[in-house]
Amino acid sequence: MKNNLLVSAAPHLHNKESVSKIMWLVVLSLLPVGAAGVFIFGVSAFRVIILATASSIVTEGICQIISRRKVTVLDGSAALTGILLAFNLPAQAPWWLPAAGAIFSIAIGKQIFGGLGQNIFNPALAGRAFLMASWPKYMTAFTAPLNYDAVTSATPLALLKEGHALQNISYLDLFLGRRGGCIGEVCVAALLAGAAFLLLKGYISWHIPLTYISTVGVFSYCFGGRGLFSGDWLFAILSGGLILGAFFMATDYVTSPLTSRGQVVFGIGCGLLTAVIRLWGGYPEGASYAILMMNAATPIIDRYTKNRVYGYTLKAYE
Repeated sequence: MKNNLLVSAAPHLHNKESVSKIMWLVVLSLLPVGAAGVFIFGVSAFRVIILATASSIVTEGICQIISRRKVTVLDGSAALTGILLAFNLPAQAPWWLPAAGAIFSIAIGKQIFGGLGQNIFNPALAGRAFLMASWPKYMTAFTAPLNYDAVTSATPLALLKEGHALQNISYLDLFLGRRGGCIGEVCVAALLAGAAFLLLKGYISWHIPLTYISTVGVFSYCFGGRGLFSGDWLFAILSGGLILGAFFMATDYVTSPLTSRGQVVFGIGCGLLTAVIRLWGGYPEGASYAILMMNAATPIIDRYTKNRVYGYTLKAYE
């Protein structure tokens, strides 16, 4: 006779979600972004996406075989890393650049820490930082969008950093992707469509994206103009990789805080660092480096924003 009074070990709550399902649904949410990137920059963008994704999957399989761990290349995490890395690259990058970035992202950014769930930094951003430090010439060689001859190939943030006028770039151009930039960062419309899908499915929450984007907007408005409170906050939000970073990389489960309060702190920190790098740093874009620095701060944020255990006094819990 079965004893229904026995209680097994935790967890006691189960649902139909799995790591593989979540990863592949995030990949699905990025399809509009990838399609927009290929439409804007041409077949070369598709080549970069395929190379980065394939290299990530192969590298993960090799690393897991060498380390004698279970091969999980079909769980979607390696594919997602490759896609996000590709979205942070120029469309005309040489074939070896996405391959080298993917190898670093998976082998050094992920597998060296023990695999999925153990990595400290977002693997795709770690790969991008490695490529930027190693081959900055190729990482900043942007091309103009196809069929938009009037739009410069330089990124709007780079033009602003160099003191050039931006009369030929409208908010609509920034929203639709009629500007120079990385494959996955230029079309804000496609990014918001994918983000809306993840928010509606409950795979990400509003805490990090909203606080991140709002902080960049407020800080840019206060200090981004020629005087106080004269900056173009909407330009700051629509340009660069802010939207891509806020919704698809800063919200990474492994490298972001666990609690809602911690996520708010994390988003504000990302926003402040991004704005500071943009306004006073030597590099026109700061989203990638800001997220990586806050990844390093995540354990500290988790420590001081953890929820109180029910039944414990505050003094006893501390």
